[in-house]
Amino acid sequence: MSEKKRERASVLSQEWIAENVCNLWLQTEEIAGQARCGQFVSLYSRDESRLLPRPISICETDRKKGLLRLVYRVTGAHTGTEEFSRLTVGDEIDIIGPLGNGFPLEEAEGKRVLLIGGGIGIPPLLQTAKDVRAEVQIVPGYRDEE
Repeated sequence: MSEKKRERASVLSQEWIAENVCNLWLQTEEIAGQARCGQFVSLYSRDESRLLPRPISICETDRKKGLLRLVYRVTGAHTGTEEFSRLTVGDEIDIIGPLGNGFPLEEAEGKRVLLIGGGIGIPPLLQTAKDVRAEVQIVPGYRDEE
C-alpha cells in the first residue's frame, strides 16, 4: 500500500467533457508516481468553511511525468466541485493521496476480466484497463429518465 502525501499540485489543463463533468490534469511531485488504479485523491477547497477535502477517483496517471487525471462531476454550489471547475492552467491546489486500497490486479493476471461501471464510475476503469495483465472487456452503463 502506498503512503499518502499532502502536496500542492499544479493545474496543467481543465476542460468540460460533458454536461457537469470536468477533465482535470494535475502535475504532482509524488502522488501520481505512487497511485494505483482504483485509488482516489482528496482535493482541498479554498473555502475555509469546508473542513474536509473532497474525494475524487483517479482516472489516469503518468507515473514517470507525475501527471494525474481526474474526471469528476460538478455537483453544485458549496460542494467543492464547482470551485474546482473554475481552476485554470497554472493554478495550484492542495491534494492528499493516494488514498484507498486500489484494485487487486495480481488476482486478475492471466484471466479474463470484466470491468463494469456507470456514469462517473467509468473514469477509474481507464487506468485499470491499462494496468491489468489480462484479457479485458469494458461494459459502460448509464441511467436515463426511463
